Amino acid sequence: MQTRIQVQSEDFNLSNELALAEASAPDCGAVVSFIGKVRGNDNPQQPLSHLHLTHMPEVTEHEISKIIAQAAERWSLPYACVIHRIGKLPVGAQIVLVLTASGHREHAYQANHFIMDYLKTEAPFWKKECFANGEQHWVEMKHSDQQRTQSWQ
Repeated sequence: MQTRIQVQSEDFNLSNELALAEASAPDCGAVVSFIGKVRGNDNPQQPLSHLHLTHMPEVTEHEISKIIAQAAERWSLPYACVIHRIGKLPVGAQIVLVLTASGHREHAYQANHFIMDYLKTEAPFWKKECFANGEQHWVEMKHSDQQRTQSWQ
């Protein structure tokens, strides 16, 4: 199994990442990609300016690697890629890419979903919402995200 894990401030290009997946796993019949973006319209009374994401270098990459390994134990997964951005991210910006390749679509779909659910609850990222009016606060983990992760057990 080949993996690609990047934690970076720079944006990523889906076409480039798909090409890397195809080159790394040429016999795969399915490639699934998920891109998470910064939402800004959740509360029209308090518009979001941007998010600020931080992480623990090396620890974060190690935890992501463990999540991918868990997915590979469950599904045939010749290739997996996680790119997660950090720093100041404006509304509409790409935050995360989870890309999985497998011989069969169900394996690629399930592994992708699993990895994303676990990223939300197990990877050490911290997200601060910064609003147009200057207010800001750290985002707490959602109960629904914890429930989704628990549903895989």
